[in-house]
Amino acid sequence: MRVLVIEDDRATADYIQKGLVEAGHVVDLARTGKDGLFLGLNESYDIIVTDRMLPGPDGLAILRALRTSGIRTPVLVLTALGDVDHRVEGLDAGADDYLGKPFAFSELRARLDALARRPAASTEATILRVADVEMDLLKRSVKRGGKPVDLLPTEFRLLEYMMRHPGQVLTRTMLLERVWDFNFDPNTNVVDVHVSRVRRKLDQAVGATDAQPPLIRTVRGAGYALGSGD
Repeated sequence: MRVLVIEDDRATADYIQKGLVEAGHVVDLARTGKDGLFLGLNESYDIIVTDRMLPGPDGLAILRALRTSGIRTPVLVLTALGDVDHRVEGLDAGADDYLGKPFAFSELRARLDALARRPAASTEATILRVADVEMDLLKRSVKRGGKPVDLLPTEFRLLEYMMRHPGQVLTRTMLLERVWDFNFDPNTNVVDVHVSRVRRKLDQAVGATDAQPPLIRTVRGAGYALGSGD
């Protein structure tokens, strides 16, 4: 198996990596939430093991971002927060299993083996379509009018969220919470910048002009909407 381990405690990370490598697995190690999220979104893994308390986005924020992006890789959460409420919170965020610290490596390995034996979860849709835009969640690709649109990971997540809510007015706060999953300064223009980039790339794919109705509409004083909403 190819396993991503996201753990900031060096001793624990090395302990897990050494055991999994000795068991014949390929292991990528991330020591911050930021690095772990980047790898989880851009690489392909059979299983992800993440600590809950991490510098940068924590384990639950990583989970939510992965699931929002359509990534269904099994995730096991490691944490010292082992009470029922915390376990439920982790499972609700998209975790497939939860293991409290301290733990025995033999139990960790058994739980990972059990996750690997599970049949792949079916998804309701792997292709999203709005107007002439098609998004393939498995291939992580986008086309407009049959022509490819090259999006960066954050741009892809932004468009995916909008395509899951066609015609709905999405506020900047909603987009910040659902796409970035971070707390930004409310005066930040990060949403506007990314929406502008996605809109430009979609228009460039088909040579759209200013005379045509925009696919992504700006709703003055509210936010943005994808499509007409009719």
